[in-house]
This record gives sequence, C-alpha cells and structure tokens, in this order.
Amino acid sequence: MSVTRESSVHEFLEFEFRPDGKLRYANNSNYKNDTMIRKEVYVNECVMKELRRVIEDSEIMKEDDSQWPQPDRIGRQELEIVMDNEHISFTTSKIGSLLDVQESKDPEGLRIFYYLVQDIKCFVFSLISLHFKIKPI
Repeated sequence: MSVTRESSVHEFLEFEFRPDGKLRYANNSNYKNDTMIRKEVYVNECVMKELRRVIEDSEIMKEDDSQWPQPDRIGRQELEIVMDNEHISFTTSKIGSLLDVQESKDPEGLRIFYYLVQDIKCFVFSLISLHFKIKPI
C-alpha cells in the first residue's frame, strides 16, 4: 500500500506494506559503521485498515508534487501509494524542519506530505519495535 524512502548519500530508511500484510523495513544509517537492518513481519487486517485510514484522512491523494523542492545532494524523500485503483508517487528533497515546508512554493501540500510521512514512520517504528523488541533508529 505504501512505500517510503528517505535517503542521503548512502544512508536510507525504507518501508513497504504489501497487500498481503507483509511489512518490509530497511534502515541503512552507517551510524558508527552499523550494518543495514532489515526486518519483515506480517501484520493483520486491522493494521492495514488503520494504515488506509491514516492515508485517506490525510487527503494526500489530492496533492501534486510539481511545486515541491527537487531532490538535491542533501537527500530525497519518496512516497508511493497504491490503493484500490489509484497509484501516486511523490518525490521531494529531504525535509529538515517545518521551516523548509513553510518556505516551499506549496506549503499546504508539502505539510500534508511531511505529517503523513511522520505518522507512517511512527506507525512502522511502533510495529517493528513491538514485534522485534529493537529500536528502529
């Protein structure tokens, strides 16, 4: 249903929810020469429904990233959503703070993207840490 990726240089955070309930998580931080963390877990229908609700409530499917900052050497953020017959992809530069959002050409649309990505990241981190008892960051 949703794939998101944040990357800068060789560091990235990526997660994906598959229609069958498989959640795939990867984190390559290179922090203190850490190795890449990869986890997969199946989530039930209630979890998938909550993810769908969060995405639908955000109204991200109405947005357009054409006025958002383009990815640069600092990094990029991507979000791809496939729900029912809708498929949408967003790409923007790495967002450091809400100031970056407010100074963009489309602050309202980018704010929706920013908060949705934050919500989904928290959701994924909770699921991963509950299941594996690890700290995802």
